[in-house]
Amino acid sequence: MSLLYTVLAGLGILPLLIYVRFPYFVQDIIYIVKGIRVALRIRKFKNLVPCYTILDCFLDAVRKHPKKTFIIFENQSYSYEYADKISNKVANALLEHICPKPGDTVALYLGNEPFFIWTWLALAKLGCPASLLNYNIRSKSLLHCFSCCGAKFLIADEDVREAVEEALPALRQQQVCVYLLGESCETDGITCLSAKINAARDDQPPVSLRSTITIKSPALYIFTSGTTGLPKAAVISHERVWLASCLQSMSGVCSDDIIYVCLPLYHSAGFLMGLTGAIERGITVLLRRKFSASQFWNECRKHNVTVIQYIGETMRYLCNTPKLENDCVHNVRIAIGNGIRADTWVDFLQRFGHVRICECYGATEGNVGFVNYTGKIGAIGRMNVFVKKASHFALIKYDTEREEPVRDSRGFCMEVVTGETGLLVAKVTKVAPFSGYANNQQQTDKKTLRNVFQEGDVYFNSGDLMRVDREGFVYFQDRIGDTFRWKGENVATTEVTDILIMLDFIEESNVYGVKVPGHEGRIGMAAVRLREGMAFDGSVMHQHVESYLPAYSRPRFIRIQRAMNITSTFKQMKVKLAEEGFNPKTIQDPLYFLDDEKKTYVAMTEDIFSSICDGRLRL
Repeated sequence: MSLLYTVLAGLGILPLLIYVRFPYFVQDIIYIVKGIRVALRIRKFKNLVPCYTILDCFLDAVRKHPKKTFIIFENQSYSYEYADKISNKVANALLEHICPKPGDTVALYLGNEPFFIWTWLALAKLGCPASLLNYNIRSKSLLHCFSCCGAKFLIADEDVREAVEEALPALRQQQVCVYLLGESCETDGITCLSAKINAARDDQPPVSLRSTITIKSPALYIFTSGTTGLPKAAVISHERVWLASCLQSMSGVCSDDIIYVCLPLYHSAGFLMGLTGAIERGITVLLRRKFSASQFWNECRKHNVTVIQYIGETMRYLCNTPKLENDCVHNVRIAIGNGIRADTWVDFLQRFGHVRICECYGATEGNVGFVNYTGKIGAIGRMNVFVKKASHFALIKYDTEREEPVRDSRGFCMEVVTGETGLLVAKVTKVAPFSGYANNQQQTDKKTLRNVFQEGDVYFNSGDLMRVDREGFVYFQDRIGDTFRWKGENVATTEVTDILIMLDFIEESNVYGVKVPGHEGRIGMAAVRLREGMAFDGSVMHQHVESYLPAYSRPRFIRIQRAMNITSTFKQMKVKLAEEGFNPKTIQDPLYFLDDEKKTYVAMTEDIFSSICDGRLRL
């Protein structure tokens, strides 16, 4: 009998022992089960002929709850049924007046508005992939996008008419047919669609138009943000659409949630994680033209938003708004996105209450991703056995000075040890393919590494430096190119940025390396934006960086900017700043130099610049 009591007692304390030894065991199991369900669903869709796409999921939602609100936009509500019928009208108008064939790529040059969604749905019904153009690009970049994806048609918003007219001669040379969502246009070569859409039928186009679509067929072309050059068109298959769309499900979004999408729909975050993820869940989308920190919470309260999206700096923008008594009065329970810093994460939770932040990682074109499903502050994801087996990824040693992986005597790459920073790479397989960039084999090849661990293998090169701690949490460290080398040491720009923004007079910081004549590597420089009403204090900054940073990491030059250079998806742009260097003759912004003798940052002069360049002033 005593043995029985002992066994029962042991079983009673077993959960406690498991929790102490494996505190994330239950969350790991729940996440693994969800992942298996998603994999089985996608495999089922894959075997259907034609394959089951996100469009079919939308049509099922129309049948299931036709009157349910699908889109809320500028105080107007549109039901799933309305979205279906209006997209039918668009599709039938396109069939009658444009005549695209199944498989033809159609470029969408539209902002965040319902007609973006109606037009995309219409193209999906016609079996045509959509090329989602950045609404902010002009001239050279705009024309470059067409050469990438091979689009034969352009559908543009009335608001970008001038940009379209500017590029029209070159578009006509490329035999691109141009259409405008407007009532009238007198420009020769541009056809207005609005009247034709209004007059079109609202019945479903023939299903046969998409009968040849497979799970591997291109569904979209989404362009990278182009922080280091012209945009590249990532090929997004229907399988990739499904994988990204299931992120909301993996994050705990339910069918009665309302998601706030204020990120650009031409980007993977807004379109895939936001819009198509909402379709997969059958939920309501509150759509906004662009992010507004001042209006964000008011709109969340007004429309009973329960799920929000974020990217880059948007969470920090929210934390920087004036504090209000009703900051915690809202129904938001989940925030999905990427790029939130640990300090902002803490500030956000303290100020806006208990919101489960689901930080994710994944490149638009990549074949590997992570989800921080535990809420561990600062981590971008968690590595468990299932994730490791499914993704076949590794962190490998990387030489930032030579800008290449470190290889052993046999020519193979070497994995880093736990806690060490390494380059994230993921094996290219049938399960985890890398489709590359449309019509750009050179850039596609640049994103792959060969003979990584054995002869003939191929890995996707993420370009991101990561580390994994002892508990299996993954932390983003830096981008290749963002990390520079000075005095034989690696300098991580994100680490320096986090230190600089601790100063009360610095609102934003963008750290990068600049070349100095006669020196190897790059020396640190920071472009900063000051808080409103505050002045730059060189002595305080000197004391701060001396206290927190080793000598080689301290920015030797400071550039004060009124506004930071960022992309439309809030990514900081460093390349141009690095090229401009620290010459006070060519830079109009205030410049400062770290003077160790005076223990302060002094105004940068031409004499100091000359002394550095000719070697009289040692760095």
